[in-house]
Amino acid sequence: MKILKTQVLRGPNIWSNYRNKLIQIRLDLEEMENFPTDKIDGFCNGLKTTLPGMIEHECSEGERGGFFARVEQGTWLGHVIEHIALEIQSLAGMETGYGRTRETNTKGIYNIVFTYQIEEAGLYAAKKAFEIVETLIKNEPHDIAKDIDELKLIKRRYGLGPSTLSIIREAESRGIPWTRLGKNSKIQLGYGANQKQFQATMTCNTSNAAVNIAGDKDDTKKLLAQAMIPVAPGDICSSEESLKEITDTIGFPVVIKPLNANQGKGATINIENYDAAKLALDEAKLYCDYAIVEKFVEGSDFRLLVVDGKFVAAAKRVPAHVIGNANLSIRELIEEVNKQPGRGEGHEASLTKIKFDKDTFFQLQKYGYTIESIPAENEIVFLKSTANLSTGGTAEDMTDDMHPENIFMAERIAKIIGLDICGIDIMAANISQPLRNTGGVVLEVNAAPGFRMHLEPSKGKPRNVAKAVVDMLYPQNSTSTIPLFAITGTNGKTTTTRLLAHIAKSAGYHPGYTTTDGIYIDNYKIQDGDTTGPISGRLILSDPTVDFAVLETARGGLLRSGLCFDHCDVGIITNIAEDHLGLNDIETLRDLARVKAVVARSVKETGWAILNAEDKYCRLIAEKLDCNVAFFAMDEQNEVIRRNIQKGIPVAVLENDNITVIKGTNRIIIDHVFNIPLTENGTCRFMIANVLAASLGAYSWGFTQIQIQNALQSFFPSYEQTPGRMNLFEFNDYKILVDYAHNPHGLLAMKDYLLHVTAKRKIGIIAGIGDRRDEDTIELAQIAASMFDHIIVRQEHSLRGRTIEEINNLIVKGIRSVSDLVTYELIPDEAESLDHALSIAQPGDFIVALSDQHKMVVEIINTRLKLEIAELPIDFTATPIAS
Repeated sequence: MKILKTQVLRGPNIWSNYRNKLIQIRLDLEEMENFPTDKIDGFCNGLKTTLPGMIEHECSEGERGGFFARVEQGTWLGHVIEHIALEIQSLAGMETGYGRTRETNTKGIYNIVFTYQIEEAGLYAAKKAFEIVETLIKNEPHDIAKDIDELKLIKRRYGLGPSTLSIIREAESRGIPWTRLGKNSKIQLGYGANQKQFQATMTCNTSNAAVNIAGDKDDTKKLLAQAMIPVAPGDICSSEESLKEITDTIGFPVVIKPLNANQGKGATINIENYDAAKLALDEAKLYCDYAIVEKFVEGSDFRLLVVDGKFVAAAKRVPAHVIGNANLSIRELIEEVNKQPGRGEGHEASLTKIKFDKDTFFQLQKYGYTIESIPAENEIVFLKSTANLSTGGTAEDMTDDMHPENIFMAERIAKIIGLDICGIDIMAANISQPLRNTGGVVLEVNAAPGFRMHLEPSKGKPRNVAKAVVDMLYPQNSTSTIPLFAITGTNGKTTTTRLLAHIAKSAGYHPGYTTTDGIYIDNYKIQDGDTTGPISGRLILSDPTVDFAVLETARGGLLRSGLCFDHCDVGIITNIAEDHLGLNDIETLRDLARVKAVVARSVKETGWAILNAEDKYCRLIAEKLDCNVAFFAMDEQNEVIRRNIQKGIPVAVLENDNITVIKGTNRIIIDHVFNIPLTENGTCRFMIANVLAASLGAYSWGFTQIQIQNALQSFFPSYEQTPGRMNLFEFNDYKILVDYAHNPHGLLAMKDYLLHVTAKRKIGIIAGIGDRRDEDTIELAQIAASMFDHIIVRQEHSLRGRTIEEINNLIVKGIRSVSDLVTYELIPDEAESLDHALSIAQPGDFIVALSDQHKMVVEIINTRLKLEIAELPIDFTATPIAS
């Protein structure tokens, strides 16, 4: 038994369109294929002992204990790995619930998928679930506790904090997409030009100057004091001498804290003498060279939260403490408190576990206690000098108790400092009266204040403070996304993508688009290569200059990682034909349709899926979609087209050589094919199909007939606008066409085009591809033999596991099965094969070079063209000028 491959699906995928986070394992059971769980001695009992909580897994039985019943009856080990991976994540505090295990077309090999919350934890769970099953097979013990502890550690290291998560959940509730940028807590909301970014509770609106001011506690105090806001008297110091001067001036008790620190680090309060003050200064200087010394003010610790200049919430914070019972020691009481369900490490729970540290030691000294002392019944023993939740403190919501004057003061402070999200710490007897009446003071102002105390207070009403943040980032009637078109299919994807991007550009947008030859922003190529996967798509959606996205979406990225978006406005499937069959469990056209359907299923309910009415599998996909569906076809008499016209659903057809959109009784003629350069005067039918798909998608989204028409008329099948697609080069007495057609469906389309081409000889440069099925390679050669007079067979740049001889033999077999008259040559090197074709070209010949290395091919052609121009004879005969 072995794992062949593990991959992470981060977006809509072939398994699910709404369970976007999946780990996928490809498992080879090898000899264990012959041993379902009921045939492995002690397996079921071992599983129950190791993970008894799996009694809750209902599985397909639909009842408690259902999965264990399946194990007793006999199920395959891949199924067990799936459930264990889910269970151990849940035990570590990451609730997951969806999983599937399916056998592939290869006996003994299974695909397993299960959900995850944190990618790194999901990958670890996959590895450990496999190991656990191995130990159960051997009837050996396994240290589950160690695995759970490691998963908890991964959660703390890679998981998002409560403040970040609260903003994400609020955004999700409004349909705003989000993306994590890297491994930290930096988050992008929305797409492209409408994106907003935040990290923790600092946003793209947060002023750097304001953060610097808030980070300098002395500067903050001076600003507030100048504005007549009450602050505690004090000053900054870095030595015992300056400490003595300050304490002599303001008197004891005092508070000493680092000038630049947060979460109460290095802070000591209620210091009553100089010796204790010197120790506190040393503690503060561990975090900063300078400390702030200020008068200690009696009262309760309150945190006020202001977002976008408006008061949002208030909480009273109580330092970490235990309550005695005259029986347990302080150490034991801390242990009991830390066992409470709401406490965890760091920010993983609503409350943080209490840790014994130097601050705790100092606090206990004030009581005359040690960690082993036993407090009296109901005696409260405070263990920290500050009330921060990060050190184990608790919080009580006080939002409704805020006096209007204190609200005014809080909002004023946020504006004075300049923070969009502002946490204000005050010390006062209460906040139901104005601070000026209670002698309360402002202690400090915090940039990036934590939300946990407001989201899940220990007492009082939870406050959805994240709502105010999202309201600020996306005010009413603003939009978080940009128009998003996704294009997939077997052939025509790239041209349709480029055409749609050109329509958007012509209409005044700044489009970003991905294709098989690169990533483009505003028509500038920023990345070379095949960029039709989710990484390239994410780059477009994260670029702030892009206000319109058009993403070519190939099957490889879909199978590898899923889509890079949750929903698109328009999803187009050009066609579904034989290509890449036999790879990655895609054996049939129905399998391939299942992959392509992911794009159509991702369309918003209000969006449009644009499908080919002449394609059987597109019609099947349409039956299961929840969005608007519009079809295109070359033939208006197509049954699906006629039915949709009767229903008033938009369609696009070729009507009397016009690209026409029909909606009910309205017929919108976009343009005549003769006016559309891409169609080669209507002779290139597959380009007409691409134009129909793009025009219908553009019209359905909202582009006008004039906008579409203008764009179609200015889009040429040139190397600049459609590299590698129908690029025609004319020499003095022969022509050469460069195209990407690489499968039977594409070659048949090229054959149809060549029927309209008059030539003395038609020469084709073709190649077999190593990862295609034998029958696909033979069919490709058969089609080539039916359309060319002479064929040059080159080698594909990657043989993908085959030999040249194997591929060539298949191609020759295909050619000869059609005709003995078609001549052929075998020239493996692509550049040499092209040079040879150009060297044997005769007047009136038409050469077709089929290649995905179009850049190299075009360079060779252009070099030959320059030589031809240079060799042209110069006519020195002067033409007389009329007098």
